[in-house]
Amino acid sequence: MREALIGLARVTGAVAQLGLWLAGIGLVLMTAFVFAQVVSRYLLGFSLFWAEPAAVMLMGWFIFLGAAVGVKEGYHLSFDVGLMVVPASWRPWFHTLSDLVVTGFGLGMVWFGWQLAERAASGLVPGLGISRLWDFAPVIGGGALLILFSVERILRRAAGLRTLRFGDFDEAGDPAPTQHRQSARPAAPGDRKG
Repeated sequence: MREALIGLARVTGAVAQLGLWLAGIGLVLMTAFVFAQVVSRYLLGFSLFWAEPAAVMLMGWFIFLGAAVGVKEGYHLSFDVGLMVVPASWRPWFHTLSDLVVTGFGLGMVWFGWQLAERAASGLVPGLGISRLWDFAPVIGGGALLILFSVERILRRAAGLRTLRFGDFDEAGDPAPTQHRQSARPAAPGDRKG
């Protein structure tokens, strides 16, 4: 199982890297569209009818892709105050409970996002002329990635593989680099968090 999870980590790492690139490109494009809209409206005297809906749609994509990658990489903030008062052997259970909650949230995003997309599919996005279902595609895609990355974290923890969380450090004391945050190294007895 450990080798399969290490292979899965390579695949999900590539998916996360692609998601991060797409989110970054979306952020740059959104900024360019808003800038073009401001310049055209206030300096040239006409409005780019497509710029605002395109920018809003891109914003949805980079927010939900970025949030999912944050789950994969363990970058989301967490409130670990309760973990300080429980025995160390309980901490992995609390971390798993947290990942289960995120998985449930991802399921809700997919389920309700799909329902919203179905209802809105017959309408068109003003200015873009595409189906309104694309307004909800980021919710569905982001939810699917949340599920994938959270389940991977749960399985890694069950197999005894290291699963970093916000604030964890690598062996050298430096924050773990992005490409190595889900390393294949098994959890050591002295690891601060599970």
